[in-house]
Amino acid sequence: MCVQKKSDQQLVSAFISGDTLAIEHLILRYKDKIFSFIISKVRDEDIANDIFQDTFIKVINTLRAGRYNEEGKFISWTMRIAHNLVIDHFRKTARVRMVRPNDDFDIFDVISDVAPSAESDMVRSQVFEDLRNLITYLSVEQKQVLEMRYYAGMSFKDIAEQCDISINTALGRMRYAIINLRKLQQKHQLNLSL
Repeated sequence: MCVQKKSDQQLVSAFISGDTLAIEHLILRYKDKIFSFIISKVRDEDIANDIFQDTFIKVINTLRAGRYNEEGKFISWTMRIAHNLVIDHFRKTARVRMVRPNDDFDIFDVISDVAPSAESDMVRSQVFEDLRNLITYLSVEQKQVLEMRYYAGMSFKDIAEQCDISINTALGRMRYAIINLRKLQQKHQLNLSL
């Protein structure tokens, strides 16, 4: 029987029986509908792609574990998974404290600890290593402003003069550096809180 004519249930059964191509056909069948739903909720293509992938990872894992309930329709079940992952995304982002840098702000004020223990030193060391690794993904301009601000302790006025750009451009680069670091943190599923 032609794959296009197979029902969702037939493809699910084929996948459970070991036909790995069957899940690909189901993904292709519903990818536009599911992705459109996700993007309409999160309004960010990178986040939507991540949630879309997570949705089908969860679908595959649930099918392999034999926990799929055949009473409902496959697409309704998959949409419910996507919906739950969107809700989880918003719960996570609601917990993220928004930090807006300015001349009076120092990131080390936020992450300071009164009496560091060996465990907190290890956590802090890992967080800084993860953060340094994420910074390497930033554009040269964003990395430059971030390093001048946090590592050299320069004001945005000094950064602007040093880079021969306006203060607004320096602030904008810092803003995008922080936004991109948050996206990278989510993408790599890193916990950067101390």
